Amino acid sequence: MNDGDYVLGTRDDEVERLGLQHRVWRGRVLEAFRRARIRSGQRVVDVGAGPGFVTADLASLVGPSGRVIALERSPHFVDKLRSRGLANVEVREHDVSQQFGLGGADASWCRWLLSFVPTPAATVRHIGDALRPGGIAVFHEYAAYETWRIMPPNPLQERFRSLVMQSWSESGGEPDVALWLPQWLAEAGLEIVETRILADIITPADETWQWPRAFMETGARRLHELGYIEATEVEAMAVLLDEPPEGAHMLTPLVAEIIARKR
Repeated sequence: MNDGDYVLGTRDDEVERLGLQHRVWRGRVLEAFRRARIRSGQRVVDVGAGPGFVTADLASLVGPSGRVIALERSPHFVDKLRSRGLANVEVREHDVSQQFGLGGADASWCRWLLSFVPTPAATVRHIGDALRPGGIAVFHEYAAYETWRIMPPNPLQERFRSLVMQSWSESGGEPDVALWLPQWLAEAGLEIVETRILADIITPADETWQWPRAFMETGARRLHELGYIEATEVEAMAVLLDEPPEGAHMLTPLVAEIIARKR
């Protein structure tokens, strides 16, 4: 992978997929921010901000008197972030495996990032260091990715999911990274104040269906680029969820929402 790239890639098709993913998940994200009491005037760190979809929501919440510090290592994502022209957002091209170089923040946000960094415990420590005493850290991370299944099970989707998890692990990540978060948070001086499980059983009529559908489309091409599947498998995986059989349902991968406070 290129410097600053991720196992899922950072090209424009991935940016488009992330935008769709944001639209599907936005309600839950805003609800988490409400319970974490992120509000006007606060200073918030967006850890692994990607192309900035959630960054824009945070900027709106903290308003002109607040500030969002968006940390992102991918140059392409950083360009997308800066092109948004958000006056109260400071964009830093930064690898979150390294110390953030800031402190006193009121809150932080981190979603689907710790699965992909080589030293997630260090990133959690850096989050703790960036917060003021009483500051709040909000996480959405996978806890049981293998729960992502079609109902009834489909062998091709099962193979895709298995190879996705393998590619994350072999690139130095951990698909079910949330299982370690309580330990790492305690070591970083944070206490958990609230948790929720986020998972759904959906049908093709649900908007959420478009999230895994788009992921299989772009993910199949990425798996081929990385050498996990042959070219002959790409199309079959990419279109699997476009026209599912009548009565199909899907269980989405289990996400852990964790809200923690710095002691």
